[in-house]
Amino acid sequence: MKSDRNGLDLDNKVVVVTGGAGLLGKSFVEAISAHNGIAVAADLVGPNKVDITSLQSIEKLIKWAAKKYGKIDALVNCAYPRNKNYGRKFENVTFKDFCENVNAHLGGYFLASQRFALFFKKQGIGNVINIASVYGVIAPRFEIYSGTGLTMPVEYAAIKSAIIHLTKYMAKYYRGANIRFNALSPGGIYDGQPERFVKAYKKLALTKGMLDRKDLNGTLLYLLSDTSKYLNGQNIIVDDGFTL
Repeated sequence: MKSDRNGLDLDNKVVVVTGGAGLLGKSFVEAISAHNGIAVAADLVGPNKVDITSLQSIEKLIKWAAKKYGKIDALVNCAYPRNKNYGRKFENVTFKDFCENVNAHLGGYFLASQRFALFFKKQGIGNVINIASVYGVIAPRFEIYSGTGLTMPVEYAAIKSAIIHLTKYMAKYYRGANIRFNALSPGGIYDGQPERFVKAYKKLALTKGMLDRKDLNGTLLYLLSDTSKYLNGQNIIVDDGFTL
């Protein structure tokens, strides 16, 4: 019996979610399973241990999932790799740390997308969804970080903006291959941030302010479902109007 009558039933689609044990990834896995999909949570922790910066690790994942389920319908790139120095203020970021974080995050999304795209091309169909960010679209709103002890990492802005363009590149590159590539750019997700920051953020939003992780599930399900089968090369922003 189908679990949804609004076009978002996944009809046993097999979806690999990198970063599947993380804040967003875990919510995505739960939503996929609740809508008649088969979610494969791939993370550095948990039963399906996967390192998105390792070619061997990704290819092992693809081989395992394809053998177990007979197909793979989609990849959701949701991992958030970073080193111990990530999150420093701009003037304190070293060249080494900048490169290391860009290589791990952006490079990991590239590698996972590349290897899955090769599989999808042979399979004859596929779907890749990259989790980007509103800070891949607009310049940081530094004023909301004032007095909070937080900052908007320069690596994050560079990575997320590149992910959006990488998504468009791959969509165009694989024209005619029946593979879709789209990006989902969330606004701020509440995860215990200081009250001062949360209030400052809300002043720039239109209704709710910071989102709960589950507020992205509907858009993800839409991108995974056949309802969006002609959506390709796009970036969907879910941010309660924060970018306006």
